[in-house]
Amino acid sequence: MPDKYLIVGLGNPGREYRENRHNVGFMTLDRLAQELGLAFTRRQSDALYAAGRMGDIPLVLAKPQRYMNRSGRPVASLLKFHEIPLARLLVIFDELDLPLGTIRLRPEGGTSGHHGMESIVEALGTQIVPRLRFGIGRPPGRMDGAAYVLQDFGADEKPIVEATIARAAEAVEAFVKEGIVAAMNRFNAGTSEAD
Repeated sequence: MPDKYLIVGLGNPGREYRENRHNVGFMTLDRLAQELGLAFTRRQSDALYAAGRMGDIPLVLAKPQRYMNRSGRPVASLLKFHEIPLARLLVIFDELDLPLGTIRLRPEGGTSGHHGMESIVEALGTQIVPRLRFGIGRPPGRMDGAAYVLQDFGADEKPIVEATIARAAEAVEAFVKEGIVAAMNRFNAGTSEAD
């Protein structure tokens, strides 16, 4: 039986946060679940999850249901329960330092001040956590970053966001079927959807 993967999308639970910039991880998983015919009907370790297959590869899609800065424990618990090694984990989260419409995959790295990733790195005890960073751009003027990520996307941004979610879902498929290096080579190069 092929090895199982865990794909985690970060966001804040609750209807009031659903369309926030901070929730692009959840949005990407919703798109993946729809494409794979899966539903988030199970709850475990403070996470909603959907289990199924991508082709013949088993995988779990998970949305931690604690607030962003407490995402680490649910991720660590799911990895342990499903016996999934770190190399087959992928975390999807928003990135202020990338322009809207840009995605970047990395096998490891720092947290760039992202509280969800900080929590995961702390819970797992390592920065070797494969991740997909989803660019949301910098806040305008002197706006506080924390306030910016809790805003919904503007009407003019939504087509770019939808196209980027689709691209991120393709990148997840490449990660699962071809590995992180192949996915990076395909999706880290070129222009963003905003170009």
